[in-house]
Amino acid sequence: MADFPTIDTARTTLTLLRMEHAAALLAFQTENRVHFAPWEPARLADYFTIEDCHARIDKSYRAFLGGTALNFIALDSRSGKIVAACNFTNIVHGPFMACHLGYSVAAECEGQGLMHEVAAAGIDYMFNVAGLHRVMANHLPNNLRSERLLKKLGFEREGYARSYLKIAGHWQDMVLNSRINPAG
Repeated sequence: MADFPTIDTARTTLTLLRMEHAAALLAFQTENRVHFAPWEPARLADYFTIEDCHARIDKSYRAFLGGTALNFIALDSRSGKIVAACNFTNIVHGPFMACHLGYSVAAECEGQGLMHEVAAAGIDYMFNVAGLHRVMANHLPNNLRSERLLKKLGFEREGYARSYLKIAGHWQDMVLNSRINPAG
């Protein structure tokens, strides 16, 4: 089995999803189902099953091995509970050296700077260990928390895409942002 990256932050440990996290992942997603709903694709009922969690973890692991994604979860340092997720997907190597960032934080942790802590650590890994040049992140125009987070993380607005993603069951416009690796 490939080595999994592990990153310690002030309040969490970031690690890649593994089968041993299936029950914790299901709890994280079930407990935050309503909280996440406005910002995610519409989820079918089977998404909230242990079987689907196993399938997504397997897919995540295969993407990690293939070099196309790193799906980090943030485990609370004290409780071990999943409190956030920070996903780097659509990783492209060669002359592009870029990926997309997606993230979520538990409702009970929102507004405490935790998502910034987790995302900053993940971005640092992607730039300094994975060697990527660009990380892209998009947000809904009305998601002011994400807009502020991305600005604080050093992202710059690059554009606006109409009818870009199907979120909460509707095609939604997105604000396009990116951050360039300061090391070049």
